[in-house]
Amino acid sequence: MSNSRSEATHTHCPYCALQCGMTLTPATGYIPLEVAPRTDFPVNAGALCGKGWSAASLLRPEVRLTTPLVRDGDQLVPTSWDTALDRIAAGIQKVQDHHGRDAVAVFGGGGLTNEKAYSLGKFARTVLRTSQIDYNGRFCMSAAAAANNAAFGMDRGLPFPLEDVARTDCLILVGSNLGETMPPALRYLSELVDNGGTLITVDPRRTRTTERATLHLSPRPGTDAALALGLLHLVIVEGLVDEEFVARRTTGFPAARAAALAYWPERVEEITGVPVPLMRQVVARFTSAPTGMVLTARGSEQHASGVATVHAWINFCLATGKAGRRYCGYGCLTGQGNGQGGREHGQKSDQLPGYRRIDDPAARVHVAAVWGVDPDTIPGPGRPAYQLLDSLGRDGGPRALLVFGSNPVVSAPRASHIQQRLRALDLLVVADVVLSETAELADVVLPVTQWAEEDGTTTNLEGRVLLRRRAINPPDGVRSDLEVLAELAKRLDSPVPFATDPAEVFQELRRASAGGIADYSGITYARLARGEQLFWPVPSEDHPGTPRVFEERFATPDGRARFIPVTHLGPAEAPDAEYPLLLTTGRVLAQYQSGAQTRRVPQLVEAAPSAFVELHPHLAERHGVTDGTLVRLVSRRGEMTAPARLSTRIRPDTVFAPFHWPGQQRANNLTNPALDPVSSMPEFKVCAVRLEVP
Repeated sequence: MSNSRSEATHTHCPYCALQCGMTLTPATGYIPLEVAPRTDFPVNAGALCGKGWSAASLLRPEVRLTTPLVRDGDQLVPTSWDTALDRIAAGIQKVQDHHGRDAVAVFGGGGLTNEKAYSLGKFARTVLRTSQIDYNGRFCMSAAAAANNAAFGMDRGLPFPLEDVARTDCLILVGSNLGETMPPALRYLSELVDNGGTLITVDPRRTRTTERATLHLSPRPGTDAALALGLLHLVIVEGLVDEEFVARRTTGFPAARAAALAYWPERVEEITGVPVPLMRQVVARFTSAPTGMVLTARGSEQHASGVATVHAWINFCLATGKAGRRYCGYGCLTGQGNGQGGREHGQKSDQLPGYRRIDDPAARVHVAAVWGVDPDTIPGPGRPAYQLLDSLGRDGGPRALLVFGSNPVVSAPRASHIQQRLRALDLLVVADVVLSETAELADVVLPVTQWAEEDGTTTNLEGRVLLRRRAINPPDGVRSDLEVLAELAKRLDSPVPFATDPAEVFQELRRASAGGIADYSGITYARLARGEQLFWPVPSEDHPGTPRVFEERFATPDGRARFIPVTHLGPAEAPDAEYPLLLTTGRVLAQYQSGAQTRRVPQLVEAAPSAFVELHPHLAERHGVTDGTLVRLVSRRGEMTAPARLSTRIRPDTVFAPFHWPGQQRANNLTNPALDPVSSMPEFKVCAVRLEVP
């Protein structure tokens, strides 16, 4: 197969949920394609971060998988596609014959295109007939998604375009470091400040993002809910509630009011460490601003009480009337490239396409008709991500796992334990672009196409559906995930057909999503190719899309937003004499997610070659640590070792480590798998640790 095409291709970046527009043109030498930012795409408007600029580096055959691999003893050896697929099919049949249909599980990814995510869910439920499917987005968006659904009746991360952020009068940004995670989005914060608006950041660390803030609040990790409740308390006692909005467009305020009144300012200062005068300033600025927004991200959501924390911030927005109108509202910043679309079309344990609930009889009937199966044959809800991974190889748990586009050996909490669970399987299959740390454990590894080698749609953090275009042919020996699923379906005597053309899959997805919350039925490849900016829901081909979803009514049955009363629970694990410090984790600018891809890009490795432990100089002095000293962090679950990085930007009671590296530098050796009771979100963002010098 030829590895070149002659024309320029307008497409989108493979990394974060901004999905920045870029143009790819043929190149010679080190990389097969030249990358240039698109000025016509409104999200990035000509900007790219270092990851975007270097994205084509991963297209080089020498850094990626180009042939199937099968395990031979302790080694993975090359094999043919037929041999690999036959081995997978035989292994699946053997496991299900001996242990039942749920003994085979599927684990997907938030980077898969909508077409792949849809086909993966369909494959699990019609071919494997297993309920055991979930995806790594459970570790990313589940807390905010659950809160959005309960409060607003719909989970679209941003219910408005990013451009609205620059036009609001006051923005509270909670647990987000856009300067490291989504640099092109920083322009919206700069525009907001340049327009005379107020930017308030909430983060235990001072970061590139907080440097732009008018006010910066630095709470103890795990106390964001208490902070939001304290702010709402001040709104109530100072008579600043928007009573007209609350009466006209919400329900449930009395219970939320009663809960917030228990969080008087001095109590909240004791819990969070945020001074009362600073809280009063936040309330004064937010309530006096004509418009305002609260945006949360993983820093506030990746907790065992993440859903309650998001509800606390939503309640604050609703009580102040900052929702349901232009330049106002609550939103969550989706992280993964297709984190929004990836959770809409069926790879979550409790969902069917169109963001339908799998336990809804009407939803089952609708989707079954599209698939051509009996609704009673569609399995019910399965285990969410961490419970699924934790159950692998155990009695009553799956004995085989198919992984598409995820690297849980690095990304899962209590990662060394999950690595052991993967080793206990009878069959582990990984389809990926590179030989990730998870793929290294597999019995069969399948090399699949990546972003510039295939067509497909993604949905960015705004709910804007985008068309990625194929710019180059994949190397010989590489197949698409859609082809993998179709070939396995044939070998397993699938009762339904599986298309391999993304456009054909999308046509089916349109029908499956029709009438659902995430209705894509009016979106076509032709409309996207023409450059139409379509935000779901788009219920017909003449519908213009819905950039702002809550201006007239919320998506609840009565059109009103719901106040949900919550209390502050705090971290599942408090510091003590043995583990006296708090660890929080996060990202760095030059790396992405588990690092499986970015750690293979020379420019990015040069910029961020290894993990580190950030700690305050006062803490470092107590331990005799200087900048660059190798230190060890130890939690109740494991340890990591990395160089110290001294900084006054972090609280003296807290240490920070990025999570992009494997092995001894794996931060998720330490993290706590304590789960949110509603969303099953693990508590990535805070756990108790001690600091040692090896």
